Amino acid sequence: MIRLPMSMADFGKRGFRTDRPAARALLEMHAKAFLTGFNIGAAHWRSPHEPLHARVPDAERGFAYEGAGMFAGLLDFASAGRAGALRRLLDGPGDAYVHLVHVGAGWLATPARVTAMPWLPRSPLLRWLAVDGSGFGEVYFGGLRALRRRAAREPGPLWEARLAGCGRALWFAESASPSGVADVIGRAAAPARPHLWAGVGLAVTYAGAPDDREFDELEAAARPHYPHFAQGVVFGAAARQRSGVVPLHTTRSAQRFLGVDPVVASEWSAVAAPDHPPTPDRG
Repeated sequence: MIRLPMSMADFGKRGFRTDRPAARALLEMHAKAFLTGFNIGAAHWRSPHEPLHARVPDAERGFAYEGAGMFAGLLDFASAGRAGALRRLLDGPGDAYVHLVHVGAGWLATPARVTAMPWLPRSPLLRWLAVDGSGFGEVYFGGLRALRRRAAREPGPLWEARLAGCGRALWFAESASPSGVADVIGRAAAPARPHLWAGVGLAVTYAGAPDDREFDELEAAARPHYPHFAQGVVFGAAARQRSGVVPLHTTRSAQRFLGVDPVVASEWSAVAAPDHPPTPDRG
């Protein structure tokens, strides 16, 4: 059985920032939930929901479904879709984490490979999330060098979506430091910056970490690209709202950066993507 070691969540071993212990502990917990989800997906891919719900706390379950999505994506790719692992994962409770499952499916894939995945079982719109996932995986495994290389490449839609994933990973690599994130993005190629900020907006809303003072700092740093940053906040709030588990940090982020609660933010997302309402149909 394939298993990923929990040591992969250790920021010190990843080369990530380690001088912010509280934020590091929170974000490493999310990474461990991801790895747990991958391992549960590998061990129980025909029916992962029961062990996943039993072993992962409610607020961490989205990260676990992302990890399970990574395994399912690998299995479907290896079997040319015959395993139907992604479809199985999204049947039942996994539908509440449809965004995270698609992100996970793209973690180890190139954008070109993502677009050639006819077995991805949801709409073409959600396939962009798998491209986002490939950007997250690129930086999580390759560090800031990978981010800088990606930012310097030729612009285009796939590049933009992948950069958003790089921005999400940057939030982890910098242990949720607004100044650290702003410094890295400020050094990136100018066309890349808004898309990196979009990923940061999603990460701060979904994963959390900063205190009130750092919210102020983050808002000021993101101001030149605030529409992109706010779009990420909307998306993070919508993904949490869809799951039915909305942590306090998600509510605080939506209220601080958008002036609304996550329910309203998720409704905005539903207007933009009517095929994906904020609350899944439970049948």
